[in-house]
Amino acid sequence: MTALDPALDAPVRARRSFAARVASGTAGGVMRLFLILVALFWTVPTLGLLVSSFRDPTAIASSGWWKVFTAPGQLTAKSYETLLENDAITSSLLNTIWITVPATLLVVVIGAMAGYAFAWLDFKGRDWWFLVVVALLVVPVQVALIPLSDLFGKIGIFGDIIGVVLFHVGFGLPFAIFLLRNFFAEIPRELLEAARLDGAGEIRLFATVVLPLAGPAIASLGIFQFLWVWNDMLVALVFSDSQSQPLTVALQQQVRQFGSNIEVLAPGAFISMVIPLAVFFAFQRQFVSGVMAGAVK
Repeated sequence: MTALDPALDAPVRARRSFAARVASGTAGGVMRLFLILVALFWTVPTLGLLVSSFRDPTAIASSGWWKVFTAPGQLTAKSYETLLENDAITSSLLNTIWITVPATLLVVVIGAMAGYAFAWLDFKGRDWWFLVVVALLVVPVQVALIPLSDLFGKIGIFGDIIGVVLFHVGFGLPFAIFLLRNFFAEIPRELLEAARLDGAGEIRLFATVVLPLAGPAIASLGIFQFLWVWNDMLVALVFSDSQSQPLTVALQQQVRQFGSNIEVLAPGAFISMVIPLAVFFAFQRQFVSGVMAGAVK
């Protein structure tokens, strides 16, 4: 018998690329240190804005915000006192809340009901209507600005908060329906059939079985919608007036006078940024669960 070549019995190892070897060699402490440094560098503008919001306007104009570490006596809360005395900023902050909260709740509620209907209810033209919803995802906001401005003017809501809310609801629903419909479709049919056999109607089934299971997806949708509406300026700039303008528009007008009102601009910009951050971190766990939902079965 012919002896077998030992080299043929050895496992064949695929040659890895240079990039793969570099990635595996830096996957430990070096890569973690690099990511930590990137994260710290990314938060520098936020830290600078926070420090500037507590500095005196003359100090802001004369030196950089990092000078506060050598002269902490510059820190003062006077800018926030000036901000609270500015009627334009305080009223715009309230307008932002009145716009963002209804626009978020309406999109979540209507999107959840429509998503459940597209996922589990049989009605004529269901698939075609869902294709229409998917097609609306690619419609840019700019296309509807002029037609809806004319429509809102005819029905008398142009310049009111309700007009801004309706615009955000209309453009937020396609994504909400698409996201929640795909999540609802992954619910096991046996679970819904068991609930129906127990006598649950569609409303009770939706409220007691489907919604609790869809908590992560609904939280993700709520965060997306809240951040989009809160940070929006284009829609608010077109459809709001001086009495209904949100904080983004008010700050944009304050920027035009930069230099004479920086004691209002810095704390106002920080408040405009910190509230959505607080909302995100409050629902961070549900957000991650909702984003990962359906990735692994």
